[in-house]
Amino acid sequence: MSIMDRDIGKVHNQVKSPWFLEINPNGRIPAINHNGFNVFETSAILLYLAAEFDKENKFGFNPVENPKEYSELLQWLFFVHGGVGPMQGQANHFYKYAPEKIPYGITRYLNETRRLYSVLEKRLADQEYLVGNKYTIADVKAVGWVRRSDVLDIDLPKEFPKLNEWKVKIEARPATVKGLSKP
Repeated sequence: MSIMDRDIGKVHNQVKSPWFLEINPNGRIPAINHNGFNVFETSAILLYLAAEFDKENKFGFNPVENPKEYSELLQWLFFVHGGVGPMQGQANHFYKYAPEKIPYGITRYLNETRRLYSVLEKRLADQEYLVGNKYTIADVKAVGWVRRSDVLDIDLPKEFPKLNEWKVKIEARPATVKGLSKP
């Protein structure tokens, strides 16, 4: 099952169906089933896919051979998972989709999204990617949110130029271009 923005409201209730609840008991996307093994939550999926398919650690670090870099990767992955994602998700809701405008909610979550973006901006001030100066699953996780900053009318090039450069660079990666072209 793939749910696009245009499908919301049409297929969304499938995530509450018994077959989907077997994959993700929380009844939310994303979730995958790989060879009979269920994985839900984006960061858990990224970590699972890296462990299963990135044996050369092209998108991460070996936790035994490079424990500090691996820990840094987890820190940034969890920063996005527990910070950017939830805060920007709430900002998107209150700013764009809530049936009534609630100024406190809009201000609170928009300011927090900007604060979290400033943390990413500072991190990227003197390095190319979030961890170890290579493209990792932490970047994969973060760019999905940052590339939707336009929903909040955040002027990324003006407010967060390094973050914008990073986003543009990732969006130009051939694999990213290919992935973004899939429905």
